[in-house]
Amino acid sequence: MKIFIIGGFIVAAVAFFAYRRQITGSAIPFADSETPFYALSVGALNGGVINMSDYKGKYVLCVNVASRCGYTYQYKALQELYSIYSDKLIVLGFPCNQFLGQEPGNAKDIEEFCSNNYGVTFPLSEKIRVKGRDQHPVYQWLTKKTLNGVSDAEIKWNFYKILISPEGKWIGAFPSSVDPLSTEITSQLK
Repeated sequence: MKIFIIGGFIVAAVAFFAYRRQITGSAIPFADSETPFYALSVGALNGGVINMSDYKGKYVLCVNVASRCGYTYQYKALQELYSIYSDKLIVLGFPCNQFLGQEPGNAKDIEEFCSNNYGVTFPLSEKIRVKGRDQHPVYQWLTKKTLNGVSDAEIKWNFYKILISPEGKWIGAFPSSVDPLSTEITSQLK
């Protein structure tokens, strides 16, 4: 009888964690502190996969975004930054609903909002978690010195920006209040 109970518990635990992983879209956290930025990937908002390795040789500005935030207007500046520096910069938007539920929409809602209101053409990921439990591996790397080798960063709100070098190295983090077109960011794009 005990074997059936223990076996049932194990099956239920495995099913729970598999279901939770499917719902959150998060993958298993990294165990290796030497994982390079270019080994990372994330699901794309419109399906498929965004591989960081596709951006070797370009700066990558990672931004957690939301459509109902006081900083949502920054989509316009992010698109302009992306257009101006398209030869050497990729802007990657990571929709996230962790800050007061300000990104409640599904993939279609988010895509239509960004396109219709801001003409966004830069890549957007699937909706992910950028902090806390079930933090996506891309954001684990972006926010943990043990993984990126440079600095810890705390994502405190939507439109927090982290810049990666063309060699896949962590350059810097910029709070939500920093305008994407500010010299704080553009001066880094050499």
